[in-house]
Amino acid sequence: MNAFSRLPVYVDVLVVGVGFGGLAALHSLRRDHPDLSVLAIERAATAGGVWRENNYPGAACDVPTSLYSLSFAPNPDWSHTYGAQHEIYRYLRDVAEGFADEIRYNCALLDASWNDTDQEWTAQTEHGPIRCRFLVAAPGALSEPGIPSIPGSDDFGGTTFHSAHWDHRHRLDGRRVAIVGSGASAIQIVPEIVDKVEHLTVLQRTPAWVVPRLDRSIGLLERGLYRRIPAAHRLMRKLVWAYREFYVLLMARRPKLLPIATAIAKAQLRVQVHDRELRRRLTPSYTIGCKRMLLTNKWFPALQRPNVTVTGALTGLTPGGAIDDAGTEHKVDTVIFATGFTPTTPPIASAIRGRTGDTLADTWAGSPRAYRGVSVHGFPNLFFLYGPNTNLGHSSIVLMLEPQADYVSTTIGTLRRMNKTTVEVTQAAQDHYNAHLDLELDGTVWNSGGCSSWYLDDTGHNSVMWPNYTSTYRRLMATFEPADHILRSESRPMADPVDDVEVVR
Repeated sequence: MNAFSRLPVYVDVLVVGVGFGGLAALHSLRRDHPDLSVLAIERAATAGGVWRENNYPGAACDVPTSLYSLSFAPNPDWSHTYGAQHEIYRYLRDVAEGFADEIRYNCALLDASWNDTDQEWTAQTEHGPIRCRFLVAAPGALSEPGIPSIPGSDDFGGTTFHSAHWDHRHRLDGRRVAIVGSGASAIQIVPEIVDKVEHLTVLQRTPAWVVPRLDRSIGLLERGLYRRIPAAHRLMRKLVWAYREFYVLLMARRPKLLPIATAIAKAQLRVQVHDRELRRRLTPSYTIGCKRMLLTNKWFPALQRPNVTVTGALTGLTPGGAIDDAGTEHKVDTVIFATGFTPTTPPIASAIRGRTGDTLADTWAGSPRAYRGVSVHGFPNLFFLYGPNTNLGHSSIVLMLEPQADYVSTTIGTLRRMNKTTVEVTQAAQDHYNAHLDLELDGTVWNSGGCSSWYLDDTGHNSVMWPNYTSTYRRLMATFEPADHILRSESRPMADPVDDVEVVR
């Protein structure tokens, strides 16, 4: 967005965020409601979401690329069966180009409040206010880095940063580096930097279950086939989807089958780690799948390099070192926090005020709940994409985001046919939906596997995971239930034109 861009005073639908979710919403609304005014705002200079922010060494996806693209924008040109960050980021920017007129970049949402008299939202952005009938929040669940509070952080004399805010100006060559964490980011970073640093200290709170990453290059012949025969590309997508749906049996529907995955992980550990003591320290004590299973062939070999120390959790920092949970100080000059994100306390929840004036954060009180992961009682005409209990442990989040985007469009279409302008889920419907969801979650490995993970919020409730198949969610989101909602009418029709105003910067 340049200095002379214009921001409308009013739009029918305002979308916040231009990652997979925001792009899916723009597509569904353009397809089904071309007469409505729609605008997406993005805080950064480009589209990309989590794939723009996470550009650390080795960043890649652990979901097959055949599933990691929007259905309306297939990509036959992935170079590998698991995509690297730069390819996914480029893909999202390319898709966003098709919606260029409907996106304003460098335009962060500051806050949004519901006006019950006018039945509309007023959003304050970096470029001024904008009113809208419907607000679609698509911030992504993995957008806000989680950095733990560590005693002595203010005294540390070296450099610190989070993996999602990688400091590319800080060269690691010849440095003594500590990496905090042994999760999905750390297992990608460590193999990439181990040969550059003088010494690497891995501060591990809990070991992770690791399984082989079955990645392969996609040759020019195969890519050419997908371009010339799109049906072949769609078939491959369906086959990979069906295979990944089997994982639901292991994690949620038939946990007794989990020993199959455990045997695979233990076999890889035995083959790759020869030191018995190190192997013991790298063997988790919880059930496989309770935390995110990690896909890599490089993590264990990297940890056995002569310049690597694997130790316990970080408990403190000194002016020149990091202290582990045994009280040992390790001399380091750089600390990298690979400590994940805060999906149960998204920052946008503090910026959105509903019908009573309470924010989403106030309403959720540290334990997010929603109807179908999208709607929240007390927040009329608000749709949350990648909301509570829509994350997956087995497949592509795109397969959840697209049904959500279609549901937004279906709901708006239903309101227009019924001559209604405001929709709000009832408390009873929301409670009933979540009571059923909690029963399904009780039997899953995420709830009963004996670990502490980011799937559980501050109250111990699983407010992150979806305990069923993606096909089940797609069927659920295919219909709108008027009986579960409060519907209201207002005289001013949607798509009422309002003049643009010049943005003052």
